[in-house]
Amino acid sequence: MKNKLAVIITHPIQYYSPLFELLTKREKIQIKIFYTWEQSQEKVYDKKFGQEIKWDIPLLEGYDYCFVKNVSKTPGSGSFRGVINPTLNKEITVWNADAILVFGWNHHSHFKAMRYFKGKIPVYFRGDSTLLDEKAGIKTILRRLWLSCVYKFIDATLYVGTNNKNYFLKHGLKKKQLFFAPHAIDNDRFYDKTGKYQQKADKWRAELDLSKNDTVFLFVGKFEKKKNPLLLVGIAENFPEYKFLFVGNGELEQEMKQKAGHNVLFLPFQNQSLMPIIYRLGEIFVLPSSYNETWGLAVNEALACGKAVLVSDKVGCAVDLVENNKNGFIFKSNNNEDLISKIELLSLKKIKNSNFSVQKIKIWSFNAIAHNLEFLMK
Repeated sequence: MKNKLAVIITHPIQYYSPLFELLTKREKIQIKIFYTWEQSQEKVYDKKFGQEIKWDIPLLEGYDYCFVKNVSKTPGSGSFRGVINPTLNKEITVWNADAILVFGWNHHSHFKAMRYFKGKIPVYFRGDSTLLDEKAGIKTILRRLWLSCVYKFIDATLYVGTNNKNYFLKHGLKKKQLFFAPHAIDNDRFYDKTGKYQQKADKWRAELDLSKNDTVFLFVGKFEKKKNPLLLVGIAENFPEYKFLFVGNGELEQEMKQKAGHNVLFLPFQNQSLMPIIYRLGEIFVLPSSYNETWGLAVNEALACGKAVLVSDKVGCAVDLVENNKNGFIFKSNNNEDLISKIELLSLKKIKNSNFSVQKIKIWSFNAIAHNLEFLMK
């Protein structure tokens, strides 16, 4: 009989549903997903995009799941008391789980489940926090003490990369409790085996009045302070020979458009089915985040599309995914001069080695996560 793993996560997410489907197909363990934000079944209002989001790719196919009753008066994934599920622990017990995997402790029911099942069955945890934004002071000391207590309720953690691993070690976990489960995307969905994505991208570029000879720097994501797209808008005027394309929406949109020069273009939020085309609208993907970018899965997506990348040193994935002079550069966060110099170096080096980027991202895959999770469940 296969070991049974109960997965506790707030809502269907495009970066995890393919993993759940893969684990089900591999048939080495039996999984069931317990979604704790019941109200997210239809669509989710994303405050940072400023609109309701309903992904146009299937997120609830190919695996066993249920939505657990959420009695929170203010339901949502953005606060501790936004997820309150009185029946969650009982439902997992009735299902007879051999272990639980909790995505994020900072929800009422998730933390309660960790405490309830600790000592009864193995409690596994997945989070992607880093030490990149940590500042010395009493608040940091107190927070570290609190988190060290929180993590005593877990038996093992699935760390996503180097910065995340260092974070867990700093908060009291032992090396033997850490298992590598890389932050990943559905790489196959972004590969362009037939060339159809590039053909569609070329047509779209023509509609945007971008020629085949134009070098396009691309930003994709929420127009918010932490991702710092204004930094890229501001330095665009230094490179009139290049184009800068911003895809998304958010609180900074009006300010970005007011400051944009003639070589800056905008497209609104695009749904998931179009993303393999979107990344091919540009040659170089830029993520200039200034804080709280624990990983940056858009970098995975850009690399899977064969793009060079420019990533700030405040992006969690930078140390793992970006190799200077090979598939891009890491630049100092909030530093105009360093970003400008890296763009100049990128142009001189002509780093557009799509094959290197694609090969680099291959090991950061759902297969790697599944393999290590199955090993943990033996």
